[in-house]
Amino acid sequence: MSTKAQDRQRLRDEILLAVLPHVAFDGWTRRTLRAGAADAGHGRDMVSRTFPGGVFDLVEHYSDYADRRMLESLQAIDLAGMRVRDRVAAGVRARIDAVAVHPEALRRCLSLLAMPQNAPLAARCAWRTVDAIWYAAGDRAADFNHYTKRGLLAPVYGATVFYWLGDGSAGKADTWRFLDRRLD
Repeated sequence: MSTKAQDRQRLRDEILLAVLPHVAFDGWTRRTLRAGAADAGHGRDMVSRTFPGGVFDLVEHYSDYADRRMLESLQAIDLAGMRVRDRVAAGVRARIDAVAVHPEALRRCLSLLAMPQNAPLAARCAWRTVDAIWYAAGDRAADFNHYTKRGLLAPVYGATVFYWLGDGSAGKADTWRFLDRRLD
C-alpha cells in the first residue's frame, strides 16, 4: 500500500473511531459522521473528501476496519496447528471481538444494512468478511469450492453475530457454543 493510501486509511480510521460513540445515540447518519469528524479535529470539507459517499462509505470502512482488526488478532494465533474448522471458528470469534467495544454501533449498522436498498452494500461487506476468514484459515481454493465455502460461512457468521448481540451469558459463552454447533 502506498504512503498516500496508508495516510488516507489512517485518517479514515481516526474519523471512524471518533464516530462510533455517537452511533449509539444518532445511528449511522451524516450528523454522526460530522460529529465524529469534529471530535477528531476535522471539518466538513475533510469529511466530504475522506468519505465522498457519505455514511455508506463510512459503513463500508467500518466493515473493512473490523476485518483488518480481525486479521491482526489472527496473526497472533498459531492457526497452522489447528483443524480447519477451528481456524474458521477463530476467525468468526476474532471478527466479532473486533467490533465488541461498540455493540450498539454494530446493531445499528446491521439495521441499516438490512434495508432492501442497502442489500448490495450488505452483501459486499459480508462477502469480504467471510472471504478474509477463509483466506486466514488457509483456504486457497480457486475452483467452485471457493464460492461454496464462503456461501456456507456467510449465514453461519451472520447468525452468530445476531446471537452475540442478544447474548447475556458470561464471556458470551452461549454465543461460542452456538457458533460451534453451526460449524459442526
